[in-house]
Amino acid sequence: MIRLHKQGEIVQKLCEKCSLHILCMPVMLKERELTDLGAIIRQSRRLKKGEYLFRAGEPFTAIFAVRTGFFKTIVNSQDGRDQVTGFFMSGELLGLDGICNNNHGCDAVALEDSEVCELPFNNMEDAGSLLPSLQIHFYRLMSQEILRTQELMLMLGNMRAEERLAGFLVNLSHRLSFRGFAANDFILRMSREEIGSYLGLKLETVSRTLSKFQQEGWIKVEHKHIQLLQPWMLQEMVMHCQKAVG
Repeated sequence: MIRLHKQGEIVQKLCEKCSLHILCMPVMLKERELTDLGAIIRQSRRLKKGEYLFRAGEPFTAIFAVRTGFFKTIVNSQDGRDQVTGFFMSGELLGLDGICNNNHGCDAVALEDSEVCELPFNNMEDAGSLLPSLQIHFYRLMSQEILRTQELMLMLGNMRAEERLAGFLVNLSHRLSFRGFAANDFILRMSREEIGSYLGLKLETVSRTLSKFQQEGWIKVEHKHIQLLQPWMLQEMVMHCQKAVG
């Protein structure tokens, strides 16, 4: 019993600081359940900046929760260029692309020194029987990731360059705020070129638009340090586009 209690304490302390905290804690797992959770989740895997978490074509075996750090996903386009398809921060899931065909359809690369928790997909069936409430929350978290991507890509498909970049900053701000980070003062972990690839814009357009936002007094830019001085102006630009599309 003492050993089991200590195992529960260890897992609980790990989870309190882990990106999965938003998944596990709302269901108020008991000590025994936390111990079961520790057997399902592999704690943890560290990656250096530039290291690949997985590559396109590799067999799908697990889903990864970003515990600390930042990642990008990329696919190789027909003309041989790398196309950025997403950015992922602490508390978000990576590897969902592999569920469909049992192999990954993109590369996942660490944008800074990072750490992930590995959830072997074969264990998810065990998780469902051991922790039904946890499984429901897990599915909800996956659904949130899918909806977030769909909504963002729907907006980007109908936006001008300024609206795309405004939407990107607003989306990033909301995601940071949801995870307890500063919403209006943050460091961009990705380069201007990577932002451009993601938004379908040229590097020069990204830099020029950021400069314009700064001249308008909406943001302050110092290299990768971004301060949203008037975030409501960016939000208004995005909302105007959404209304026009609707």
